[in-house]
Amino acid sequence: MYGGSFAIAWACSDSRLKAIAPFYAMNPRPLEAVARSCPVVGSYPGEDFTAKPAQRLDTTLTQHQVEHDIKIYPGTKHSFFNDQGKTYDAAASQDAWQRVLAYFQEHI
Repeated sequence: MYGGSFAIAWACSDSRLKAIAPFYAMNPRPLEAVARSCPVVGSYPGEDFTAKPAQRLDTTLTQHQVEHDIKIYPGTKHSFFNDQGKTYDAAASQDAWQRVLAYFQEHI
């Protein structure tokens, strides 16, 4: 699992990947490259510049029939998953982690 923007781009070009879990990541360019992606379970903060790209990613994955679970957590900020940071959100982090574990158990 790799959580950054690199993971999405990597998933579009490496068939060895079985699932990815981006957290507050930016999308690859062109976005249509995700048509070749493995399944994606993504977690994004609602109060962040990555929220709109997450919505576009969700729509594009749906259009290309790529299995995915993209969730935007309302009221959270960038780095909500970092338990050492100022914007840590325990409830969102716990939910995101459980989604990742369940998704990976299903796909890996």
